[in-house]
Amino acid sequence: QMELVESGGGSVQPGGSLRLSCAASGYARWMGWFRQAPGKEREGVASIYTDFGTTYYAASVKGRFTISRDGATNTLYLQMNSLKPEDTAMYYCAAADGVLGPLSKLSYNYWGQGTQVTVSS
Repeated sequence: QMELVESGGGSVQPGGSLRLSCAASGYARWMGWFRQAPGKEREGVASIYTDFGTTYYAASVKGRFTISRDGATNTLYLQMNSLKPEDTAMYYCAAADGVLGPLSKLSYNYWGQGTQVTVSS
C-alpha cells in the first residue's frame, strides 16, 4: 500500500509561486498531480514516468508548472509559477504502476489527502 503525503500549499497573490511536495512511501512507475476546484471534476495537472523522467502537462499549466521527482527520497514536486486565480483548487498527489492516460484520474490507484492552493488578490 503506497502512502502519499502532500505539503506546500497555501495562499498566494496572482503572479506568485508555490512549490508542492509529495512524500511517497515507496516507488511507483507513474506519479502525478491532480487538482479539484469546488463544483468541478478532478483534473490532471502534470505527471511523470519515473523510469525515464518523461513529463506530461495539461495545456492550462504548460510553461508555468514543472513536475519533478527526487528518486533518492521518493519525493514528487510541483513548482508552480505565474499562478492565476483559476489555479485555485485542492491539489492531490497520485501514483500508479501503469496508466492508460498520463493525466487520467482513472489510471491512478493511490492518492494523497490533498493540499489547498488559493490564488487571490
